Amino acid sequence: MSMIPSFFGNRRSSIFDPFSLDVWDPLKDFPFPSPSFPRDENSAFVNTRIDWKETPEAHVFKADLPGLRKEEVKVQIEDDRVLQISGERKVEKEDKNDTWHRVERSSGKFLRRFRLPENTKMNQVKASMENGVLTVTVPKEEAVKKPEVEVCGDGLLVL
Repeated sequence: MSMIPSFFGNRRSSIFDPFSLDVWDPLKDFPFPSPSFPRDENSAFVNTRIDWKETPEAHVFKADLPGLRKEEVKVQIEDDRVLQISGERKVEKEDKNDTWHRVERSSGKFLRRFRLPENTKMNQVKASMENGVLTVTVPKEEAVKKPEVEVCGDGLLVL
């Protein structure tokens, strides 16, 4: 039973198989890229999502990079406090005897850059990768505590 009429092309879906539902892209045959469904081989992986949280001690970046080894990921600090995370996921080699039914896993290069605040220790950046999750920790310099000021009569006393 087809949920999508045949005039949309050879896209068949079954109401009993939720993973078989294809979304019809009316712009797929035009010469310009569709904004809703990027066609470029790198585009799906380019948008690697990275979380950035700040703790009292450091800035912590986490990126999900499933299927990549740490040798395929590069973490660099550029001039002007810019953290750059890049890498590449290669396309699997095709065998003439294989019949592909779907190719949904993204491949290609990715590159993300983040301008770090002035209070970071650029020479103490640490990166680790475990179970496909890259964690980059950039320690922060200790905040200079402002002296407490107490007003006494007409003058100020610094404690």
